[in-house]
This record gives sequence, C-alpha cells and structure tokens, in this order.
Amino acid sequence: MAVNILMPALSPTMDKGTLSKWLKKEGDKVKPGDVIAEIETDKATMEYEAIDEGTLAKIVVPEGTQDVPVKSVIAVLAEEGEDVKAAAAAAANAPVPKTEAPKPASITAPASSFETRPIAREDARERALGSAPQDEASRGRQAPPAPARPEEGARAPVSKGEAPAVAHAGANRVFSSPLARRLAKEAGIELTRIQGSGPHGRIIARDVTAAKAGRGLVAPSAAGVPTPLAVQAPSDEKIRALFAPGSYDAVPHDNIRKVIARRLTEAKLTIPHFYLTLDCDVGKVLAAREEINAAAPKDKDGKPAYRISVNDFVIKALALALQRVPEANVTWTEGAMLKHKHSDIGVAVAIPGGLITPVVRNAESKSLSVISNEMKDFAARARSRKLKPEEYQGGTSAVSNLGMYGIKEFYAIINPPHATILSVGTGEECAVVRDGKIEAAHVMTVGLATDHRAVDGALGAELLAAFKTLIENPVMMVV
Repeated sequence: MAVNILMPALSPTMDKGTLSKWLKKEGDKVKPGDVIAEIETDKATMEYEAIDEGTLAKIVVPEGTQDVPVKSVIAVLAEEGEDVKAAAAAAANAPVPKTEAPKPASITAPASSFETRPIAREDARERALGSAPQDEASRGRQAPPAPARPEEGARAPVSKGEAPAVAHAGANRVFSSPLARRLAKEAGIELTRIQGSGPHGRIIARDVTAAKAGRGLVAPSAAGVPTPLAVQAPSDEKIRALFAPGSYDAVPHDNIRKVIARRLTEAKLTIPHFYLTLDCDVGKVLAAREEINAAAPKDKDGKPAYRISVNDFVIKALALALQRVPEANVTWTEGAMLKHKHSDIGVAVAIPGGLITPVVRNAESKSLSVISNEMKDFAARARSRKLKPEEYQGGTSAVSNLGMYGIKEFYAIINPPHATILSVGTGEECAVVRDGKIEAAHVMTVGLATDHRAVDGALGAELLAAFKTLIENPVMMVV
C-alpha cells in the first residue's frame, strides 16, 4: 500500500513551511532513517527523515516551494513490491489510505518540572469528580458515534498522529459527553476551548480534567471564539495607495517574518503587559568580568577557555532571582498557574530576517563560564539556522539586551509561554549620590515586562529588586 508523505509540523508555531530541497529523486530507494528532504520551518532548517521503506514514487511538491501547509501531501512512497507507476498515478486521483509524518521532537516540559496551581478554588465535589471513573470512551471502550443530523454534515476522521481538534458541528454545536459538559460548566471552561480526544474529536471527561490543569486548551481564536481585542488591520491595497507607484520595492515576507509578526501581534493582544524599570550599578560586575576573563585558562594556541560577557551575568542573575521569587517563575494557562521548579532563560538573538530565542535550561545551577559557552554556541547555530526546536521553544522567562547598540531603555514584548521578559539597556558612566557625596558610577537601566494575569505589579517589583541585588553584588551568584 502506498505511503502518503505529509508536510510535518516541526514546531508548535508552524502552520506552513518551505520545502527547501529534495535529497531523493523519484525512483530512488528509501529506507527508514534516510534523509529525504530539507524543510525550512519558521525558525530553522530541519532534515526530514523517512520512517518507512520503499521507492519514492512521486514528488508532489517541488523543492523551493514556499507556504506549504502542514499535513499536506508532499510526496508518495511505494512500498516494497508495489507498482511504482501505479502508486504515482493513484496519488493524483485518489487519497492514499496510509500516511507518513515524522513525530516532531518533544518540547513539552517534563511533568516534574512544574507544579499546577488551580486559579480558582475547587470544592470537594470537583475534586471527587476529577478522580471519578471516566465515561466509556475514556475507559477504553469506544462509544458509538452520535447519529448524524442534517445540520451536522459529514465529518472527516482525524488522521493518525494528528492532534484532535475541537469537534464542531455547524456554527455552534460541539460534540461532548454529558459528563464532560457538566464538568466543564462547573469548572467555568468553555467547551469550545477544549480539545477532544474521544471518537471523532468528541470531548470527554478526561479532556475537561486536563483542561482544568491547563492542558489541551486551544486559543480563543482557534476555538472560533472572537477575542475582545481583535482588530482589523488595513488591507495591503489601502496601505499601498498611500505611496506613489514606483516609489518603493515590495519584498515578500519570508516564513520567519510572518511567524514573528503573527506571534507578537497575538502576544500584545492577549497578554496584559505591565512595565517596571530600575537602574542598576554594574561597577562590580564590570570589575568581576575583567578579573574572571583575565584568569581564564588558555589552550596551547593561547585561546581562553571562556570569555564572560555582561549578558552572561544578566542571565545568571535573572535565573537566581526567579528562584528567590518563585511566585514569579510561572506560566499562565486558562485552567491553572504552572509554577516552574527551574529557571529556563530564553535569550533573544538577532538573525537575518528576524530573531530567535534559544533557551538556557536550568540556568540557576550553571556557572557563568558554562552559560557563556552555551550562548556562544546557540548564537552561532541560530545564525546558520541549525538550532533544534527543543533548543528555542519553552522557557520560563527571557532576556533581551540592546545595550550593545547604545539603547538606554526599552520594553520588550513578552514571548509566550513566558510571564516575564527583562529588557537590558546600555551601561553608562554617570554621577550618583552616595552618602551625600557625588561619585561616578556605571549605571545600567533594565525594564521588566510582566503578564499581569500571572505576575502583578508588586510581585514584579519584588523580582526586579532581587535581580538588582544580585547584579550589583555578583559575588552572591557564586555562593
């Protein structure tokens, strides 16, 4: 039976991709593990490995094609002993029953890396229901599908490996079990926000239980629920009409720029940003940096084993500050607050056409030299678009530093799923008053943007004060 090779979803933010290059041609033999193509995602270029054996019967999407939708057919593989020409011909006329799509690398944080804290108090009855026996579909017996109604129309089955979608019928109907509807109502969760795992995407009791813990919820826009802050941007035609023809060049957006635009717009429309600012005296950091770099061991060619930057101190200080103020080391979900046990710090890195945020995992327990070398490696591979999805997705907070450009103060946009982001300006020598005397000091301005749903003003101020204490006394980072 022929295998339908699909455009993979190699990251949670990817809905389209570019098929950069085919590494196999029609008629080539393919075995599991062979790299058959290169796929350009929203952040990196990834290799596409085959998981079945056979002959590449037909290439449906030519290399270089942009904006290929995820899960669309890009090629057809004829299995061993199958007529290759017949498989290629069938691909153009009928759906192939079997599909192949690689499983993206897991970027979900381990269950032990965070705790879920319910936002609203649950009564004893809800706790009992949360552990009560589930309906027949969740107990392993497939419930018979509800009979089709004229207004429901036909539903296509969910493909193997495809994330279950919210099961809608018509404009408003949602397929769900009576128990699931009751649990959702008691929990105050809209059924349209819940991903169903039952037959044909039906929402069952375990889906509501997962939603209460912050798992399996879809964004309001994806669930068909209009967001209250939705705005309509002017059309391209209206914008171009403001400029004389021939006075500009229209450069098409690449995938990175499209994804950045979409995610930042979503972040600003859905996250209530709150801003705080502090000045930090970084004189001790500059002195410590100079001493540490001077003492770095060198190899036979005289190259130092590490070279610490001010940004490395910033990453470490933020990581430790989040440990000192654990209530700020959180992620907001509709059902619960995720309290993270480690400080995974994303660091904004500029790349051609946009930016990417590689994540330093467990930064609170890493030395400055390890953080420095890790960031140098991340930055080099980010610019060549060789980062793996698990290296730039997730994280509990982030740092954006524009100090090297002379920027004194700015406020970055929060990158979901983070609840905070620290913006770092340049360090300047200026006059300060100490004990009634005017002295020169190196002052760096930092701004903290918080998701006010998760980190309110007082809590954000506590986090920023902890950061200030650490960055002004770097010796505290090594004890």
